[in-house]
Amino acid sequence: MEIKKMKGILLLLGLAVAGLSSSFAQGTQNGLRAPAYPLITIDPNMSAWSPVDNLYEGAVTHWSDNRPLPLIGVIKVGKTYYRFLGTEETELLSLVSNGEDKPWAAKYTTKQPGGDWTAPNYDDKNWLAGEGAFGTFENEPLSKTNWTTDRIWVRREIVLNEQVANRDVFLEYAHDDDAEFYVNGVKVVSTGQATGKNRKIKLNERALKSLKKGKNVLAAYCHNGGGNGFLDMGLQIERADKKYFMTEAKQLSADVQPMRTNYLFQCGDAQLKVSFTAPLFLDDLMLLARPINYLSYEVTSPKTQDVELYFEAAPNWALNLPSQESVSEHFESNGLVYVKTGSVAQKLLGRKGDHVRNDWGYFYMAGEKSATQALVGSPSAIRASFTGGKAQDNASGRQLALIQKGRVSGKLSGKIAIGYDDIYAIQYFGQNLRPYWNKTGQENIEGQFERAFEEYGAIMKRVDEFDTGFMQKYARFGREYAELCALAYRQSIAAHKLVEAPNGDLLLLSKENDSNGSIGTVDVTYPSAPLFLYYNPELAKGLLNFIFYYSESGKWQKPFAAHDVGTYPIANGQTYGGDMPVEESGNMLILTYAIARAEGDAAYAQQHWNVLTTWADYLVEKGLDPENQLCTDDFAGHFAHNANLSIKAILGIASYGYLAKMLGRDQVADRYLAIAKEMGQQWEKMANDGDHYRLTFDKPGTWSQKYNLVWDKLLGMNVFDDQIRKKEVAYYLTKQNKYGLPLDSRETYTKSDWVLWTAVLADDLPSFQSFVKPIHAFMDETVHRVPMSDWIFTDKPDRRGFKARSVVGGYFMKMLEEKYGSQ
Repeated sequence: MEIKKMKGILLLLGLAVAGLSSSFAQGTQNGLRAPAYPLITIDPNMSAWSPVDNLYEGAVTHWSDNRPLPLIGVIKVGKTYYRFLGTEETELLSLVSNGEDKPWAAKYTTKQPGGDWTAPNYDDKNWLAGEGAFGTFENEPLSKTNWTTDRIWVRREIVLNEQVANRDVFLEYAHDDDAEFYVNGVKVVSTGQATGKNRKIKLNERALKSLKKGKNVLAAYCHNGGGNGFLDMGLQIERADKKYFMTEAKQLSADVQPMRTNYLFQCGDAQLKVSFTAPLFLDDLMLLARPINYLSYEVTSPKTQDVELYFEAAPNWALNLPSQESVSEHFESNGLVYVKTGSVAQKLLGRKGDHVRNDWGYFYMAGEKSATQALVGSPSAIRASFTGGKAQDNASGRQLALIQKGRVSGKLSGKIAIGYDDIYAIQYFGQNLRPYWNKTGQENIEGQFERAFEEYGAIMKRVDEFDTGFMQKYARFGREYAELCALAYRQSIAAHKLVEAPNGDLLLLSKENDSNGSIGTVDVTYPSAPLFLYYNPELAKGLLNFIFYYSESGKWQKPFAAHDVGTYPIANGQTYGGDMPVEESGNMLILTYAIARAEGDAAYAQQHWNVLTTWADYLVEKGLDPENQLCTDDFAGHFAHNANLSIKAILGIASYGYLAKMLGRDQVADRYLAIAKEMGQQWEKMANDGDHYRLTFDKPGTWSQKYNLVWDKLLGMNVFDDQIRKKEVAYYLTKQNKYGLPLDSRETYTKSDWVLWTAVLADDLPSFQSFVKPIHAFMDETVHRVPMSDWIFTDKPDRRGFKARSVVGGYFMKMLEEKYGSQ
């Protein structure tokens, strides 16, 4: 209780201090302690977040692979250098490479071994030989040995050429699902029920002392509980470098708005306000697609004095691995000063998959020439240049820095812009597509930066108005709801890439971050869609166009919708290992009707009528009592007779009927609506379990969230009796845990997006908030400092898996209900 009181006092103090600034007091401050704070949010492969409470306490990291994207901010006030952004990361060098870098030889078994199988002298001669990483080939492209059983034990013999006991050594590991890792028989980590990629942990003293020059053994066990399997491991070692920026600013507040993250610092007798802005206006496609964010600042001081600001980035921003060879430079053009970096290889669209980044194209920082100096060189050299110190003898690295100087007399403002030119963004059925901002091939990144600076004032005014209006409007449904949606806004949008198809279609292609890296996954589109339906139905069409094309072109010939169109950024056809026939067909039909309702016109459905008919007929045949197949909650595995999936099929058929009605096809409408309503009545009898409805038709005593019912309410379909929804809500309120409503009766985990949909099933605001507040509490208290996870435990502040996914766009379902209700 006392901790909570103190937290509240500190929050109020932070708000009061932040309120001293007009730019920070324009709207309602977000009191949520974000699991991670969005800083740069451009696209799936160019998104950087801060996983710490104070911006200077840890490195800025890539949002899905957790690797550092070194970005440092320092302000000189008087004679003191205050670091307010990032850390002087000591570079980690590869001591023993993992499988992402190159394959590694190992011995493995899929049967429980006897004896101490982790010990260096264990006899593994009867084990199989293979190469790491180990994983399912279908959905883990970094796998070198196909692992398809539920359990695996792996031993990797390594040779060290030096003594490392006096150095900091880290285990770098990846696992899906539960895993244990050992160094020379010493347990280093036991992950518990979780998944993770590109994790690092410092070796404990015993493990470190066990490492010796010559032969050593890394060992691991992994249990794949369902879906994908993956196991990888290696070692990294810290290189000692001199540090120049040891004094930290004092952070006074952090505030996540929909388009900005604002920080306030005390730096000696000066205050520094810093804003990271991504002007992601969903009704302005060229600005939405412009691959540039702002880092702006404002310094206030009680006395007139000189200040200097220093912004440093590493080539990592344009690389997949920091060990890749890069080239950096600085130059001037049309009144702007740039620093630029990129890989030497420049293999356009040459890398795909999850937990990887672009290593083609170029990363930029830019500032106005009148106020900016550019530096490129080793970390030691450019830091020494800024501080007037002596450079350490370290020629490695081609760091980038911008320095801005000014004299503050009351207030001093400035800015830099950060951007990325990926040259080509997506391969779409064999054709390389440029990003939307350069869809004609006639633009260049310098022109985009010039516009970004020319339009800065007007853009920031629009951002102020949007953020202020957003927080006020959303807060009508509760402070917690507004704060969650503010954090979800950039996360959902940045998980997509906007391009134009050769036929002129708008394509808004998602990357399934921290799952399997699929591109354009339909059951990721489905939960993400409310955000785009609410703000711009044209973008909602962009989420569907490629799936329609896939079927209508004949490239996909099955009588149901595809799961995806490839592995990001290669969209040449489905690569996921299993189909989800009822799931994806229902998703496509429901979302097509949702678009028609948002626009008040079914012309879009008319364009795709033949394939919609095929999918609707499939659902008529297979949808009422689904056979043993995956649904969007595929992490729970296959199971038959899924009552919630049946709801989706029935509402998909109803959606087709209502679309036919909007198009004047009355006979077709009457037929399919009658089928849907008859199926709805059968569903009620099959699923009824007294005071609630079952998880599966054949298992009494079970239950699940029937989140798919939300469309029946929002779109006024009247397929299911309202009493079903009301009975379910009443039952759910008895099943909640501290951090939310479990997904179903089998596990304590849940999906936060589905909980927010379930909340909308409630007719009264207090019940809605009863579902929202535990999710807010989880995000505020979770120990996992990553962009919001949608797969979380409800009885402890741990995520089960997933992060940085677009599905948090589903949080906007409450706003979508209001939009449809006002029509």
